[in-house]
Amino acid sequence: MTTKSLYVELHAKPGREEDVAAFLESARGLVDAEPGTTAWFAVRFDKSTFAIFDAFVDDAGRDAHLNGKVAAALMANASELLASAPQIRKADVLADKLPG
Repeated sequence: MTTKSLYVELHAKPGREEDVAAFLESARGLVDAEPGTTAWFAVRFDKSTFAIFDAFVDDAGRDAHLNGKVAAALMANASELLASAPQIRKADVLADKLPG
C-alpha cells in the first residue's frame, strides 16, 4: 500500500510558463527510472500554476525521489523558471486506489 506522498506547488515566472510545462513533461523519463515512486503526476491548474504529486510505498522511496534527478534538475532551474521557491509538502497517505 502507498503510505507516503509529496505535493509540490510551482508558480512559473511570467513568460516562462511553457518552459515549466516542458520541463515537467520531460521529467517523466527520469521518474520512470525510480522504482520507489509508485505514482507520479505533473499537473497544470492555470496559465502559471503547476504541481507535482508523487506517491511512495515508504519513506525510503520518498527520500530517494527527493534526492533524485528530477528534484536536482528542478532546483537547478528554479531561479530561472519559477517566481518563487517550490513549496514541497510531505504527507501520509490514508487510502489509495491504484491500478494493478
